[in-house]
Amino acid sequence: MAAAGMMSAMLASGEAGAAAGQAWPTPRAAGAGGGAERRRKREFRGMWIATVVNVDWPSKPGLSPERQQEELITLLEAAVERRLNAVMLQIRPTADAFWPSPFEPWSQYLTGTQGRYPGWDPLAFAVREAHRRRIELHGWFNPYRIANHTDLGRLVPTHPARIHPEWVVPYGGKLYYNPGLPEVRRFVQDAMLDAVSRYDLDGVHFDDYFYPYPVAGQRFDDDTAYARYGSGFPDRAAWRRDNIDLLVREMGERIKRRKRHVQFGISPFAVWRNRSADPLGSDTRAGVQTYDDLGADTRKWVREEWIDYIVPQVYWHIGFAAADYAKLVPWWAETVRDTDVQLYIGEALYRAGDPAQPAPWQDPAELSRHLTLCREYPEVLGNVYFSAKQVVADPIGAMARVVRDHYPARVRPPK
Repeated sequence: MAAAGMMSAMLASGEAGAAAGQAWPTPRAAGAGGGAERRRKREFRGMWIATVVNVDWPSKPGLSPERQQEELITLLEAAVERRLNAVMLQIRPTADAFWPSPFEPWSQYLTGTQGRYPGWDPLAFAVREAHRRRIELHGWFNPYRIANHTDLGRLVPTHPARIHPEWVVPYGGKLYYNPGLPEVRRFVQDAMLDAVSRYDLDGVHFDDYFYPYPVAGQRFDDDTAYARYGSGFPDRAAWRRDNIDLLVREMGERIKRRKRHVQFGISPFAVWRNRSADPLGSDTRAGVQTYDDLGADTRKWVREEWIDYIVPQVYWHIGFAAADYAKLVPWWAETVRDTDVQLYIGEALYRAGDPAQPAPWQDPAELSRHLTLCREYPEVLGNVYFSAKQVVADPIGAMARVVRDHYPARVRPPK
């Protein structure tokens, strides 16, 4: 289960008003597969575009600006063809930037060299081209990951992590900013908010990395920060959760102070806590629980309405023993009930047709069944697919089946 969560993050993880005056086709009343389900007039249909290690885009570092633009347009056109209406574009994958940030260096995934100007402004282009196609663009940020290695010397000399090595914790073969330091929390917020202030983003999107996923035999060394700031908490886990709570609550408040219309959403690993650990938890037996292992009290963020939407990565098939899709969706529906937080379900399109996956993922209809189940819960207002590469390639036709069964026409995202 830990590996599944890490894959969802590493391989995973347009303003709504811009389309307000546009004419959109009215969806048919027919249900999936000809059934009698009632169509929503608004529904979130998204896909993640991952840039870390060039998962989705650009296909490799060092391409010309023209080629990078062509590739991005191909992905946006695929979203239109699949009748999607939103993309989560990863613009800060490793404490870097896909725009000219005054806080952090240009991403190495653009040019192959961290800090090198790519010759254009990818974020400005992405926003413009997405909005031209009536697609919302949500900037996807990873708050604390610095690098997928542990050598500070490999970072550009002006990198904030080199200037402030006391902010950095090596763990599991990677470098992270320490979430327990107030100055770190303020810095990463400032770095992300720069994009909010300067670009017409429709949303700010976090994935499932907060404190890192557990690595056997290793510990995240935040002893000094805990000694300085952890008094008053019953244990280190409670202090860590408070650190992430502060990040989420403050980030939401600061976004709204700048641009009230910009949505703030998070896509966590889908298991908050197992029921065996907490009676409020889900009927699952997951090896990772965000509350206990990642310092992420995802249920609290929803109940306190610190975020506008949540996209749990329910990356398992219906009937999976440890974490059944058919049990997690109703748990999340109940969690958001009576709140103003919108619920979209994250879908593991990348598993469809992968020969290493269990038999249900070899069936092109598995994902379509997911959406049929989601329609049973009025709290579920959409789905998001990981990732863009699979939306385009669709090796066994699972995405095409979803479109045929559930997306007869384009619709607007929820308000």
